[in-house]
Amino acid sequence: MKPKTLPKSLGLYIHIPFCAAKCAYCDFYSLAGAEDRMDAYVDALCAHLSETAPRAELHQVDSVYFGGGTPSLLGQKRLKTLLKLIEKEYRLTRDAEITLEANPDSAGDWKELRALRRAGFNRLSLGMQSANDAELRQIGRSHTFSQVETAVEAARKAGFQNLSLDLIYGLPGQTAESWNHSLSAAVSLKPQHLSCYGLKLEEGTPLYERRDDPSLPDDDAQAALYLATVETLRHFGFFQYEISNFARPGFDSRHNLKYWQLQEYAGFGPGAHSDFGGVRYAYARDLEDYIRGVAQGAPLLSESERIPARDRDSEYLMLGLRTTQGIDPGEFAARYRRRFDCFLPFLEKCRQAGYARQSEEGRWSLTPRGFLVSNAIIGQMLELLSADKRKRAEASARGDYHIRNF
Repeated sequence: MKPKTLPKSLGLYIHIPFCAAKCAYCDFYSLAGAEDRMDAYVDALCAHLSETAPRAELHQVDSVYFGGGTPSLLGQKRLKTLLKLIEKEYRLTRDAEITLEANPDSAGDWKELRALRRAGFNRLSLGMQSANDAELRQIGRSHTFSQVETAVEAARKAGFQNLSLDLIYGLPGQTAESWNHSLSAAVSLKPQHLSCYGLKLEEGTPLYERRDDPSLPDDDAQAALYLATVETLRHFGFFQYEISNFARPGFDSRHNLKYWQLQEYAGFGPGAHSDFGGVRYAYARDLEDYIRGVAQGAPLLSESERIPARDRDSEYLMLGLRTTQGIDPGEFAARYRRRFDCFLPFLEKCRQAGYARQSEEGRWSLTPRGFLVSNAIIGQMLELLSADKRKRAEASARGDYHIRNF
């Protein structure tokens, strides 16, 4: 009897581009003042989700992530409509992680949150960013820390047992003392998960125009804040599982891990990215084009690339080294039919410098200090991979059996 094939795992990402105001650092596709397009957009999302569902017949959806923008601005009725359609059209697992992003000033009504919790949302991610109201004003946030406390209380009263808070270090005027205060304030709210991001000055944002502002912590100051964050959160029982993400045991974000572990996910909405069916693709960052394209069957994609499984070796290295689990030489060899030897001298140098470590099982991962220079380390790993590929291709052309045979 032929063994039954187990269904594949799939995550869904639903982009909600509406927000009350555009933050000074934000480079995500989002729109302020477009509330009159919410109903038309939800209709387009529903149509697109239904149209895509047949492609996911052999998959089980175990994570759904509503990101933005500010998804909570849609209101519980529209959000429930979207989730109900997903439950109808997709094979949603009973224990699926269903996350809603929200700004604190739009998540203070516990009855609204309770309606969402009862509808199936079971994880809430609040954009706290700082406990210092002056710092929040500097980056254009519309909430106060008091509203963060109110939102957390409302979430708990509504029944949310899985709560994540986002924070940003390296803000204008921020000091080690003020960051430590924000971190301590976040921990005191007893979340299960914390995301701590270093401020990045993205071209085209208001903060980018202030890139020479002396009130912005420099790279060394940001590095010190990051290392202090890792140590502080470890002390309070939050374990790092990715460069910027920390969780209490059992509360790693299932959806986030899909990105780092080369699992499949399908995104919906303008600017949303996907890695589904062996293809990486993204939708154009234009709300009206998306609504019109879904209705008329017009092209929606801004980019698309089919990548065979055997050719994802560089992605395995690049994404795996962002996590504390790291990369496994044996797994790399088995998946991609390539030897790991070409990386070992470099990784050993990284280990001696305190940037990398090797577990007893042989996995290689970066240390917190290594995460600070991860772009350079990953870049060198990719160069070594390319050089090894060239070497083997040249050997194959010469007919050198020993070097080209795995």
